[in-house]
Amino acid sequence: MTPTITAFERSPDGGKGLARDTRVRWALEEAGQPYEVRLVSFQAMKEPAHLALHPFGQIPTYEEGDLALFETGSIVLHIAERHAGLLPGDANARARAITWMFAAVNTMEPPILELMTARILESDKPWTKERLPLVMDRIRDRLQQLSARLGKADWLDGAFSAGDLMMVSVLLRLRASGILDEYPSLSAYVARGEARPAYRRAFAAQLAVNTGKRPTG
Repeated sequence: MTPTITAFERSPDGGKGLARDTRVRWALEEAGQPYEVRLVSFQAMKEPAHLALHPFGQIPTYEEGDLALFETGSIVLHIAERHAGLLPGDANARARAITWMFAAVNTMEPPILELMTARILESDKPWTKERLPLVMDRIRDRLQQLSARLGKADWLDGAFSAGDLMMVSVLLRLRASGILDEYPSLSAYVARGEARPAYRRAFAAQLAVNTGKRPTG
């Protein structure tokens, strides 16, 4: 059965790949699985039909038969466990890849989202000027630790996995800030993720929603 995911009718980032449906699209593309997309408006996201799928009124959601999921980590893990290409066959390597998925959303993403909140939603608050350097220091601490662990390797643990997919997706949120440029190994790591054909297809599909242009290639 072909799954259906939800995505923004118009993404806040204009289709730059930061909306979280891009992560799910990428996973499905890596797995070679067809999927359908149901676009939802900001108003529709708060209505009962969507809240039944995602209790927090966000995107994406994933529907496959009687199964309905939300949260990108859960959705990507579901895809990875059922299709080849995103998790290693070896049990220990598989467990490590899943650990990196959790690290991406639990350890790396929170301070990055805190930076976005401070710069966008709280930019007019009196404490923002003092808070921003502290937030950026926390991000740099994490990036330094991640860079040290990655070293000169292409991917976090051997071959590309769902752990890398989630980590690259999270790090992409830092591009506009310029902080990622301070860590050449991580910049190159993200570039490798973006260069994957599956990512390019996912990005093009998400961009097409916002530009109205059909993806090519």
